[in-house]
Amino acid sequence: MLRFLPFLIGFLVVSAIFILIGKSVTRLYNRCEQSLKPVGAFLVSFVVVILSISLASSLLYYGVQIHFRNSNGFPYDDLEAPTTEFKSAGPGSAVEWDTVGRHGSLFLGAGPSAQGIEDITGREALEPIRVYAGMKTAPTAEERAEIVVDELLRTGAFDREILVVATTTGSGWLEPQTVDSLEYLYGGDTAIAAIQYAFVPSWVSFLFDPELPDEASAILFEAVEAEWLKLPEDDRPELIVYGLSLGASGSQAAFADLADLRSRTDGALFVGTPNASAMWQELQNNRDPGSPMALPVLDNGQEVRLMSGRGDVSGPTAEWEHPRVLYLQHETDPVTWFSCDLFFQKPEWLDEDQRSEHISTSMRWIPIITGLQVAVDLLGADQVPAHVGHNYGDVIVPAWINVLGDPGLPEETLQAIQDEIETYATIIPFDQ
Repeated sequence: MLRFLPFLIGFLVVSAIFILIGKSVTRLYNRCEQSLKPVGAFLVSFVVVILSISLASSLLYYGVQIHFRNSNGFPYDDLEAPTTEFKSAGPGSAVEWDTVGRHGSLFLGAGPSAQGIEDITGREALEPIRVYAGMKTAPTAEERAEIVVDELLRTGAFDREILVVATTTGSGWLEPQTVDSLEYLYGGDTAIAAIQYAFVPSWVSFLFDPELPDEASAILFEAVEAEWLKLPEDDRPELIVYGLSLGASGSQAAFADLADLRSRTDGALFVGTPNASAMWQELQNNRDPGSPMALPVLDNGQEVRLMSGRGDVSGPTAEWEHPRVLYLQHETDPVTWFSCDLFFQKPEWLDEDQRSEHISTSMRWIPIITGLQVAVDLLGADQVPAHVGHNYGDVIVPAWINVLGDPGLPEETLQAIQDEIETYATIIPFDQ
C-alpha cells in the first residue's frame, strides 16, 4: 500500500485543486453575470479556467519534479561505487558516483561480474562494460551523451562483440533481468550504454514531457553511432538498440521508420512498447491480412517479429533476415494496450475475432469505465508473474538469442541462466 502513497497523495491534491478552481469560477461567473452579459461572463470565466489549470499544472509538475529529484537523484545507500574500471564511476572514470542517481547506481553498482558469469555458465568470461551518465553528471543530454562516448572509449567498449545503446525508463531505470541476461549469455563480451533524461517516473514524463525520451534516445544513439562508424566495418561490435516501456518508445522514435532502424543497427529489442509509439502503430496498421492484433505478423516475419511466449517467433515461415527486430508483447500488458481512445471507443483487440484467449472472457468495453480499468492496471503492470502483464522475465533469454544469435551454450546452461533471472525482484512502475 505504501508504494501507491505518492499516487494517492497526488490524486487528492489534484482533486482538491480542481474542486477549488471549479468553485472559484462559479462564484466569478455569478458576479460577472450581474455586471456583464452572459456571453461576457462566460468568456471571462473561460479565460480564468484556462489560466488556473495552466498554473495548477505547472505548480503540480514543479512539485513532482522536486519530490522525485530528491528520491531518484542520489545513489542507493546500500550500494557502493564500482571497483572495476569497466564501469562508469569506477577507477579512472570521469563520472562521479554521486551524480548517477538511484537507478544509475543500481545499474553500475550491481550486475554480474566476470566471475559471476563463469560461476553460472562454467565458461571463461570478460568483465562486462556498463557506462552511464546521470542527470547530475552533466546539465544537457548532449553533454551526457558525449561523456558516455568518452566512457565507451575509455573502457574499450568498441572492442567488444556486442554494444547495446539502451534507452531507460522515465527516471533512468534499466531492467536488471534484461541487461544481466545479455551479459550471462555472451560471456560479458558486451557493453551497455545509457543516459538518464529525467528524475520523474515514466507516467509523469508521458503526461508532461512525452518528447523527452525520444530526444534523449536520438541524441545518445547518434553520438555512439558517429564513433562506431569510424571503425572498419569488419572490426566493430554489433550495434544493438534496446528499450523497455517508455524506453522502448524512445528507442523507436530515434529512427524515421523500420528501414532506417535496420540500416543503421545490427538489431533491436523492444519490450512492452507503449500504445502511442509511432513505429509500433505502423506495424499494427500494416500487419498481414488475417494477422491477429495481439501478435501481428508483418511481411511474414521477414524483418520484424513479435513474441509473447517462447514459440511465437517460429510462426512466420519467411526467413528472418538480419538485422533482426524483435518486439516482446503480452496480450495482457496494459502499457501496450492503454490509450485515450479506450474511454470513448471500443478497441479492436476486444473484437471477437481479435480477442486473445489470455484476456478474460468477462471483460467488455464500457465507455469511460474500460479506460479507467486499464489505466488502474498500469499501476501494477509488472507486479505479476512472468508471461503476463508488463513482466517479460520468462522470454528475455530467448529474446536476446533470437536477435543476436546462438551464444553456443548447452541447454542446461541456458536453463541455469533462466533460473537465475527468475530470482530477480521486480520494480513497480512508480520507480521507473
